Amino acid sequence: MAAVAPLDRAERFARRLKLRDLQLLDTVVRWGNMAKAAEQLHLSQPAVSKAIAEMEHALGARLLNRGRQGVQATPQGLILLQRSLAIHDELRQGLAEITNLADPSAGEVRVASPEPIAAGILTELIARFTRKYPRAAVTITQTPVASLHLLSPRYHDLRERRVDMMLAPTFGGLAESDLQTEKLFDDPSVIAASAGSPWLRRRDLRLADLLDEPWVLQPPDTIAGQTHAEAFEAEGLTVPVNTIRSDAVHVQLGLAATRRYLTILPRSLLHFAAKRLLLRPLKVTLKVRPYALSIVTLRRRTVAPAVQAFIAMTRELAGSIRFSD
Repeated sequence: MAAVAPLDRAERFARRLKLRDLQLLDTVVRWGNMAKAAEQLHLSQPAVSKAIAEMEHALGARLLNRGRQGVQATPQGLILLQRSLAIHDELRQGLAEITNLADPSAGEVRVASPEPIAAGILTELIARFTRKYPRAAVTITQTPVASLHLLSPRYHDLRERRVDMMLAPTFGGLAESDLQTEKLFDDPSVIAASAGSPWLRRRDLRLADLLDEPWVLQPPDTIAGQTHAEAFEAEGLTVPVNTIRSDAVHVQLGLAATRRYLTILPRSLLHFAAKRLLLRPLKVTLKVRPYALSIVTLRRRTVAPAVQAFIAMTRELAGSIRFSD
């Protein structure tokens, strides 16, 4: 009997594969147990086992390993599940487009962003977007900068298609071939003080003049905290002893607004939220390199009209920024 060519096997497998087969495989892997997966799918365990066996036979490869630790996906199974994410995502996007043909702006936009960006430009962006497109829904996922750049896999929510785009700081560009980065602007760090701070009247202010003031800064093991330390080191100074450490931006904002504490924040945050937060930037230039605020999306991914409109408005708002005191 002649061997089946790989391409012929793939074509045959693609023709017989159904979306419910992918759902079944995903459920088995997530539960790690055939019986529990069968219960979730309202099927018998023999039916689930048979469906998996038929998929493996059609593909000519094992999809699951069964052992004492339960059921786990093989490398082939993981590849199939990863591709199934794209299939389900494209189907979801297609259904959204069909549903919203009469009103392309009525849809859902899912954005992930770190807290400083969410509190600044993203808040302003959503306010403008929902005024123009009141039927649109926007879902925000808060994602720490470290999880974007230091944890593996990077940009996990985007790659898992849980969000449509990231609005986040990028450092040195992204080499991953499946991600697309669009730089919006450079966002420098500034010292923020209460709107009633006497330091705002000083024009010849230096960082050294502020060493004895109380500060609230990010911890040194965070990317922002490292930037804060670099700002002092660049002037030959050490981080002030009178410092509260917190990785929560809302703690920085709250303490700075009490008129006692100084902090360091992205310039864009104060640009969009200074009046609301009762904070102002001091006239001190910090010698740290600004990060690039960027839109990050998946390459070759179809997004709904509402997402396209949101991205277009993001570009427009970012292009209008002129940082000033």
